[in-house]
Amino acid sequence: MLIVTLVAFLAILYGLNVLYRKHQKLGLTVLVALVLGLLFGTTLQSFTEKSFIDTALDWINLVGNGYVRLLQMIVMPLVFVSILSAITKLNQASSLGKISFSVLGVLLVTTAIAAAIGIAMTYIFDLSADGLIVGERELAAQAKVDGRVDQVSHLSVPTILLSFIPKNPFAELTGANPTSIISVVIFSALLGIATLSLRKENEELGNRIAQGVDTLNQLVMRLVRFVIRLTPYGVFALMIKMASTSKWEDIVNLGSFIIASYLAILLMFIVHGVILAFSGINPFNYFKNVLPVLSFAFTSRSSAASIPLNIETQIDKLGNKSVIANFSATFGATIGQNGCAGIYPAMLAVMVAPTVGIDPFTVQYILSLILVVAISSFGIAGVGGGATFAAIVVLSSLNLPLALVGLLISIEPLIDMGRTALNVNGAMVAGTLTNKWLK
Repeated sequence: MLIVTLVAFLAILYGLNVLYRKHQKLGLTVLVALVLGLLFGTTLQSFTEKSFIDTALDWINLVGNGYVRLLQMIVMPLVFVSILSAITKLNQASSLGKISFSVLGVLLVTTAIAAAIGIAMTYIFDLSADGLIVGERELAAQAKVDGRVDQVSHLSVPTILLSFIPKNPFAELTGANPTSIISVVIFSALLGIATLSLRKENEELGNRIAQGVDTLNQLVMRLVRFVIRLTPYGVFALMIKMASTSKWEDIVNLGSFIIASYLAILLMFIVHGVILAFSGINPFNYFKNVLPVLSFAFTSRSSAASIPLNIETQIDKLGNKSVIANFSATFGATIGQNGCAGIYPAMLAVMVAPTVGIDPFTVQYILSLILVVAISSFGIAGVGGGATFAAIVVLSSLNLPLALVGLLISIEPLIDMGRTALNVNGAMVAGTLTNKWLK
């Protein structure tokens, strides 16, 4: 049976390869891979035992996790070299300030909007913390949540900002710290500014440095394109894992929360489209171009691993300038995540508030919650744990109990897929709007 399953898996991989070679459309191939992965994983769970599924997934994960590792491998070199290359092509270093302000502004404003939508969905579906099932997994998850509280209890906005400044850039390039991506951005930006300064004093030397950096950038981008061509196969394998390991009884028990979460995510995608339309950008063309990135983010549940795809799509498909694409993709992976740091903690805060005698739908509470969510989203995803850390920080800031974070652990992977896709889309929207506004 195992051999038959793996042969079928390899046959579909070959079919996806034929499809891509025939049409040369990555987005179409990724969409087909996503659907086939869902069907394959559902079939695997329906007709086989857990021990067999685990054995099959050990082999299938070679493709899925292998693809994610390849993307993680190129994240740091890509961020470092591409930002350095982009800045050396700027005429003025002052452009960086405008780009950073615009990107961060869009991320934080959209996160505040996402929080408001999360609050509205909680009200419409009348969600509360009452009646949630507490099993072994939930109790174990709650113990982990309690352990993580100590890790984030000392966090404040100044502490987070200070952690961005690299004290050992070589360590940051290895991803040694949770905020390493932003630290690498800052280090490469400073090197780029130094190159611009050097060019003013010695134009010939500055041009030689810029030419060398550009050559290295082209080499890294060629590697990125090699890895990105593997996206349909990675998405197919990752989707099989998700579909074959999801517990459908958990999904049914917490169905209202899942539906409310995905409606909030869908509404936020619509908000992104409306903002793009008001800025003179066709939202339909935009979403058609970014579909492969969103598909990968959905299946991998990793904003950081999506950075290479994000940058490549912004530059090649959306026409964004390299420096803007790099800044928005890297900042968006750690700051102002609309799904993980916007919708999710806002919904939890509204559900938990009545347990301590607070009416969550007063104007004062809603405004304070939106403000706390927006501020807390500034870098909170970069400390690891994503939505869990964001929820802990928001609930702790409002002096609310943290039990709900652990009680929803059974459906976390399913909702996290949509949240991650929204996070990545928010980063691309920030880059696209910045590129449009700054011409």
